[in-house]
Amino acid sequence: MGCTGCSVGIENGTPSGCGSKGNCDTGGCNRMNTFDWLTQMDISDVDQFGTVEVSFKNGSRKSFFHLPSHLHLHTGDMVVVEAKNGYDIGRISLSGELVRLQMKKKKVKEDSVIPAVIRQANERDLERLEEARRQEKPSLIQARAISRSLGLDMKIGDVEFQGDKRKATFFYTANGRVDFRELIRHFAREFRVKIEMRQIGARQESARIGGLGSCGRELCCSTWLTDFKSVSTAAARYQNLAINQAKLSGQCGRLKCCLNYELDTYMEAVQAFPKKADKLQTESGAAVLVKTDIFKQLMFYAYTEGRNRGKLYALKIEQVAEIQALNKKGEKPIDLGLLAMAAIDEEDQEPDYEDVTGFIELPPEQRKKKSRNKRRKSSNRGNKPDERSRREDSKKKPDERPRKDRPKKKEEGPKKEKPQAKGEEKPGSNQKRRRNNRRRSKNRKPDSRNNNNQQGNNPTKDN
Repeated sequence: MGCTGCSVGIENGTPSGCGSKGNCDTGGCNRMNTFDWLTQMDISDVDQFGTVEVSFKNGSRKSFFHLPSHLHLHTGDMVVVEAKNGYDIGRISLSGELVRLQMKKKKVKEDSVIPAVIRQANERDLERLEEARRQEKPSLIQARAISRSLGLDMKIGDVEFQGDKRKATFFYTANGRVDFRELIRHFAREFRVKIEMRQIGARQESARIGGLGSCGRELCCSTWLTDFKSVSTAAARYQNLAINQAKLSGQCGRLKCCLNYELDTYMEAVQAFPKKADKLQTESGAAVLVKTDIFKQLMFYAYTEGRNRGKLYALKIEQVAEIQALNKKGEKPIDLGLLAMAAIDEEDQEPDYEDVTGFIELPPEQRKKKSRNKRRKSSNRGNKPDERSRREDSKKKPDERPRKDRPKKKEEGPKKEKPQAKGEEKPGSNQKRRRNNRRRSKNRKPDSRNNNNQQGNNPTKDN
């Protein structure tokens, strides 16, 4: 289909728009694409259907128009159509018999009065349409600023200008009723066009704006989904999904529409499970259903009391039905562990993969290299000692240990002296006395009296 929505404003033979130069081939630029396979087959209709489907603003809005017999137009042509005030410019998305089926799907009667196609768009019309599209983004920013200044509880999501720039439609979302009469006056004074306010839902807003979902693809509501069905949390419970609002909600803030896609398959699979099997009675106690695996058809039970409390036992649906039948008769099985082990053994007989333990080994050379590399890595880890080296260091004497690993000494405070009894001497007092006496004897001067006595006692030679 090749970027059918980007051909507005052709410059030098290449369409302006997303920048892919018309070579994306995905049709993602035009929302709500419908493939007109009858036109691609080059089959001319004998009785041409007189109504065509025209899309506006890259598929964000579509409507049906009467095609006069003198105009020979085909799918993909840009046309000028009638509007309530002036005219609008769009692209033919469907023509021929497929339009009849589309009108039946959307419940539009063929006899109803619908506007007509005026003519095929020329270069001047396409230039004016491009000017209108360029004016939408700054108008949206300005409109949001005006609504915020007035203090209105509403969010303006999108703006669409008519092809002749005589009318602007503002799409907004709000939780309740909004009195926007003063807002329309400000818009008319600012933009100088006819203003139309249209309230839409959160899903319609995301469909108009577009974006990427958590799956990595474009939003379903902006590409192919036309009708929005209600989505409830029961759809997530049937599919054993965690009730997490952040994961289950889409860009619009509501539950994802894709929760309904596989719901019918899950509903059919759940019918094979036994009903009212929330609790089973055994001789070891009562077992409560914790979770179910729909694809493997397994039911996981756990005891609420006893020594086996907290363990999960996987049972097949046939085994659960047998235990229910025994409980109705007043009988109880011995333990769920025996039945669960039997179910596990049956599953292990047919493994989904081949166990290659012991069959594939590395050559001895590579093993040596790996061990050497491990030793090098361990030695180069910031020069940090391993556990083994720490243990060896702890066995060493305290003097041989490195200073980092030495145990810190406890800071000791001043020692308290014991009270001494009367007559007792302090330890070490005798040594101090002796030292002091020696010092005194060395520093003492010779006494004169002793010298006289020595002279008198010793007789001289003369006597």
